[in-house]
Amino acid sequence: MSAVIAPATSRAARTIYLDYAATTPLAPQVLEAMLPYLRGGESDPLLWANPASAHGPGYRARAAVERARAQVAALIGADATEIIFTSGATESNNLAIKGALEFHGALRGSRRAHLVSSRTEHRCVLDSCRYLETQGVRVTYLKPDALGRIAPAQVFEALTPDTVLVSLMWVNNEIGVVYDIPAIARGLRERGVLFHVDAVQAAGKLPIDLREVPVDLLSLSAHKIYGPKGVGALYVRRKPRARLAPQMHGGGHEQGMRSGTLATHQIVGLGAACALAAQRLGEDAVRLAQLRERLWRRLASALPGLHRNGDPQACAPHLLNVSFEGVEGEALRASLPELALSSGSACSSATAEPSYVLRALGRDDELANASLRFSFGRATSVEEIEFAAQRVIEQVRWLRELSPFGKDG
Repeated sequence: MSAVIAPATSRAARTIYLDYAATTPLAPQVLEAMLPYLRGGESDPLLWANPASAHGPGYRARAAVERARAQVAALIGADATEIIFTSGATESNNLAIKGALEFHGALRGSRRAHLVSSRTEHRCVLDSCRYLETQGVRVTYLKPDALGRIAPAQVFEALTPDTVLVSLMWVNNEIGVVYDIPAIARGLRERGVLFHVDAVQAAGKLPIDLREVPVDLLSLSAHKIYGPKGVGALYVRRKPRARLAPQMHGGGHEQGMRSGTLATHQIVGLGAACALAAQRLGEDAVRLAQLRERLWRRLASALPGLHRNGDPQACAPHLLNVSFEGVEGEALRASLPELALSSGSACSSATAEPSYVLRALGRDDELANASLRFSFGRATSVEEIEFAAQRVIEQVRWLRELSPFGKDG
């Protein structure tokens, strides 16, 4: 065999960011909305006041919080009184899951409560479920099919007379599969079972109208929709009322469900990000889906041995997850320094284990490890997609040439 020479690294002028599912940049409009509540405004230098204070500056800060609450509610078709501010989706998920089980007596030994979730949920949901198991709660983890789907019938078949809550994500954060949340929600409402949805990857990408979809609890995060890190929200339905035991105790803020001084500037940022997402929803979804399919076609036409992870029909517009046969995953990622992307969830990247989501789909460890998650955003261009595709093609071919087991053909 002739000597193998690594392809020349044609470095881009800047790093190409393809990890928008991990976090998004702060939109300029959002930053502008936040600044007066950090440093004071020109006409009102006291906008940074505590929104719980009973004086003029406090009332004005409170008014900004309530405007933001209405903006969050508008994005998901909710009433402003149903929005509880949190520090982010991890806290929202913990509050929804633990709070529901605790309120319904599961943690006082008064009943053998049951919870239904899936094997492919976000780590904070799975860890909350595992904590509850140590408290005596019985948990059923649904297994997705080979395309990552959870069928409504699976959910209903898992229910028992002791089921308190079902917790599922709307869009999977690693493979982009969209669950049939409306059908699941309607079936659970008919059966009188609470339904929590992690909508972090769905908000701003898919239309959500909770006036039509009877979800009881729904989690959101600002930094996934061009808002600031450190703030999120939990939707808590009022009719019929979803009841939660608070997980953070103090002054009884946020209707007694989440105590703590409200971070006005962050909440204003979340509201502005939701308002912007609502304006751009249709435009962004179409463009991101076009970029996703363009990248997949380029890769699939040039490389054999590719696996598209997740259902290509029921998928979010901003995510593409691909596994590559015949390459070692760490070597592939190391060979692409110009591309800021990941192999899966940023919250699981501290471990060297292959993606538990891909393994749940039936991928073996080698193929699960040799995967890339591409996620796209408002700044992603066609030129960046073309460059990324070319670099991945070059590096996969090169790594396969180095491996006696991985050559094309």
